[in-house]
Amino acid sequence: MEYHIPVCTPLAAFGAIDDAIRDADPAALVDIDPAGTTLRISTLLPRARVAGLVTAAGYPVEPVQVRQLPSICCGGCSG
Repeated sequence: MEYHIPVCTPLAAFGAIDDAIRDADPAALVDIDPAGTTLRISTLLPRARVAGLVTAAGYPVEPVQVRQLPSICCGGCSG
């Protein structure tokens, strides 16, 4: 699942967020869009868990701020 979280201020906690998400899901990908306005997280974790980990890492968000994108998975790479 891919999640987008709006970033309203400079994201000083990026490293801590990346570590927290990848500790919970080693296959996760975490980045910020080129404009610096959206934190993008690709993970198998549920929305509430993502919000909790991001908040605990230093960037407080509510689960409603974590937008889940529709899946674009074709299933081809995992059988």
